Amino acid sequence: MVEGAKATGTDRIELYTEAYAHQYALGNKEEAIAPYIRAAEKANELGLGINAGHDLDLQNLQYFAQHIPGLLEVSIGHAFICDAIYLGLENTVQLYKRQLKKEG
Repeated sequence: MVEGAKATGTDRIELYTEAYAHQYALGNKEEAIAPYIRAAEKANELGLGINAGHDLDLQNLQYFAQHIPGLLEVSIGHAFICDAIYLGLENTVQLYKRQLKKEG
């Protein structure tokens, strides 16, 4: 699919992360992330930018972001708003930003 996206002339793809989030919640982090790493590596090889979104949250975001080479943007709506209701908007923004910081 990544090669097909490139063939259409697009410059960026979005990785739909529902399956990742589901597998991650079951405790299968390595299995959950593997196909996304392969897709990201192919996208990088083809010069495509990478976005991701769907079911990413404070529990699974950091692991995802640290393992996806070339990740440029994540779309997080539902989990973010739910967290903001309980934790406050400013605090939630900082918590999510912290999850996306590169280590090292």
